Amino acid sequence: MKTFIVSLQFLTRFSIYRGAYDERAYGRAPLFYPLVGLIMGALWLLLYLAAARLFPPPVTAALLTAGMVVFSGGLHLDGFMDTMDGVFSGRPREKMLEIMRDSRVGAFGAIALVVLLLVKYAVLLSLPARLMPRLLPVVPALSRWGMVYAVARFPYARPQGLGRLQVQYTGAKELLLATLQAVAAAALAGPAGLILFLLALAAAHGLCRALAAQLGGLTGDTYGAVNEILEVVLLLAAAGLAGPAGGYFIW
Repeated sequence: MKTFIVSLQFLTRFSIYRGAYDERAYGRAPLFYPLVGLIMGALWLLLYLAAARLFPPPVTAALLTAGMVVFSGGLHLDGFMDTMDGVFSGRPREKMLEIMRDSRVGAFGAIALVVLLLVKYAVLLSLPARLMPRLLPVVPALSRWGMVYAVARFPYARPQGLGRLQVQYTGAKELLLATLQAVAAAALAGPAGLILFLLALAAAHGLCRALAAQLGGLTGDTYGAVNEILEVVLLLAAAGLAGPAGGYFIW
């Protein structure tokens, strides 16, 4: 139970656990990332249902885009910007890691953030309303499962850091249990959800391999980048699966 609470508190703005720092609970926190993502997705859906009753579609899409930033406290966006600053700097590996550790946001990070949020907004605006109840809870669950995959399957690039604890305590067993959660969440969206899970697996593996090749491993920042990129990829895929006819046979 403590591991779940630590996972919920780490990925969201919900501050629940007030006890002493537990290294093992923090290290195993990725075990529950998909479940926490599903909870965040449920909140995302509630926001959509409320906003869609009050505002036109462009405003609703903007609120959805901002909503996930609020729910997560911008944690993953920060990692995404740091990662973009590093990998697009064109510097040697050690310099990339140094740039990513810098708390200041550079030009590449700022540009990437604008593009990411713009694409997310546009896709949320274009998705058919009838798909939203099944899609919105699933996407955050699968994108956060991608972080578990990154932690469990790829080495850590730095000699120390909080991410290293997760690599130490999150292995094949934790990945398997997290995968079961992700598949169960995907099933909520029907056949299309399972297609999205397979896409999340392929995208997470390819993205992690590319980042690890440049950085010599992954970091906490790249975990956040994996989550943000997967969210956009999955939303784009959902829009594609819906298609001109609305994807009636898939959804």
